[in-house]
Amino acid sequence: MPIVRLALGQTNPVVGDLEGNRAQILAAVRAAAEQQASLVVFGEMCITGYPIEDLACRESFITAAESSLASLIVELKAANLGHLTVVVGCPVLAAKNMRSGWAIAHNAAIVIRDGIELGRYFKHHLPNYSVFDEYRNFVAGNELFTFEHHGLRFSTVICEDIWQAGGPVAKIAGNNTDVTLVLNGSPFEIDKDDRRLALVKGLAVQQNCAVAYANLVGGQDDLVFDGDSVVVDASGKLIARANQFENDLLLIDIENKTQLHQVTSRSNAKQDDDWQAYNALVLGLRDYVHKNGFKSVVLGLSGGIDSALCAVIASDAIGAENVFGISMPSRYSSDHSKSDAQDLAERIGCNYETQAIGDLVASFESQISLSDTAAENLQARMRALILMAKSNSEGHLTLTTGNKTELAVGYSTIYGDSVGGFAPIKDVEKTLVWQLAKWRNSVAEAVGKIGPIPANSISKPPSAELRPGQIDQDSLPPYDVLDALLEGYVQRRESRQQLLQQGFDAATIDRVLGLVDRAEWKRRQGAIGPKITGMAFGRDRRLPITNKFRN
Repeated sequence: MPIVRLALGQTNPVVGDLEGNRAQILAAVRAAAEQQASLVVFGEMCITGYPIEDLACRESFITAAESSLASLIVELKAANLGHLTVVVGCPVLAAKNMRSGWAIAHNAAIVIRDGIELGRYFKHHLPNYSVFDEYRNFVAGNELFTFEHHGLRFSTVICEDIWQAGGPVAKIAGNNTDVTLVLNGSPFEIDKDDRRLALVKGLAVQQNCAVAYANLVGGQDDLVFDGDSVVVDASGKLIARANQFENDLLLIDIENKTQLHQVTSRSNAKQDDDWQAYNALVLGLRDYVHKNGFKSVVLGLSGGIDSALCAVIASDAIGAENVFGISMPSRYSSDHSKSDAQDLAERIGCNYETQAIGDLVASFESQISLSDTAAENLQARMRALILMAKSNSEGHLTLTTGNKTELAVGYSTIYGDSVGGFAPIKDVEKTLVWQLAKWRNSVAEAVGKIGPIPANSISKPPSAELRPGQIDQDSLPPYDVLDALLEGYVQRRESRQQLLQQGFDAATIDRVLGLVDRAEWKRRQGAIGPKITGMAFGRDRRLPITNKFRN
């Protein structure tokens, strides 16, 4: 029996860019053929990009996707690649009598060889939780599809089908499958790679087959797909692992379900959480900028840790020459906030300018009498005007620099420091902001370079500097306490009583929970940002704005 050389193609599709996505697939198949592969598998919905959300309910979109699939089949044969077996993901129209409500299409895996389709598999389990809403968008399938290739039996399934019991996956063992091919659009979360690998290993052992798990890579709005495609044998042993956060082509030789050999050189080792989180943020920002046609970004540089981390992420994502930082001091700004901002800009080499807001604020105050919070927020809104003016006149994408902890408790000025088109650290709690800043500096220092983030930005007490001597801890609990409490209330959905049982102070609980619930209206109007945790604000957590429940 000949050895089957399998290639897993990790591509970075753009939703709706049917021609560009097809070109990526064709290039990967050509590269796989040059490496003597005979079977190439791609991620979920690689033809259209993923998720397509309510585009799935638009017949013109689905027919265009099917036309692109047909073009791919023709192009493969024309490029003398028709002898390869290629497995791609694409939405296809469901039979008229299967459609219901909004859903008109299947989420499908299509197997191509010799200029024809060998068959189609339709995703069975349609996730309807967290960031997913596929039950709204797709029609479920219920049959396993298996095909022969060079004497081995391959079955195809899609993503969620291996996360849930039952359905076609349960038929694999009885179908004498040698290798299960899993097409995936699995978004990144910290530590999710461990859960994925455990799931794939469990499937291999339970269904007595090798498993090849092909995932997408790239940023799509607020989701980041990290790749990390894997192959395990029938005993659950990890054979090969693709790179995270980059396009990749992973090659494996298969003799049978227990004899698989890695061809491409990869370490297969898991990277640490800080590395993963930081690279997810970089990829999410880079792809949002490039896929939406921007060339550069602009952000306010306050000298604080949040704006510093955002600036460094942006510099790593799109190049420091495309990052425009603006210091906007007020009469309350400390000398160190200005010097730390300039120090940061010099360290990373980004564009930098100062636009003092004192006269703007004074002009406004001369016409309208303001005091207390309204007067403080005026400063933030003047800064927003400057940033958006720069965005409008020079074409930059404005970055808002708020972190997850601030968003949770509403510690931001609506139409002020919350203004912007993308929020790089929206899903990064304050304690993790410090952790990632230190990590990024250590990476630079390990290769003899200066850390990009000034030490003073990391060590000094955080402050919005909207009044003399102000620091965040004047009005918020210590950040380690606050983040731990928010972890329970937001991430784990714990009640007041459960939080009390963990030793949190009752008055602190009541105050923080009240702040979180009352800030929902602000979060609804905020910019999107890359999801890296299991409970990000936005798609993950959907609560009513008008809400009097406190428990």
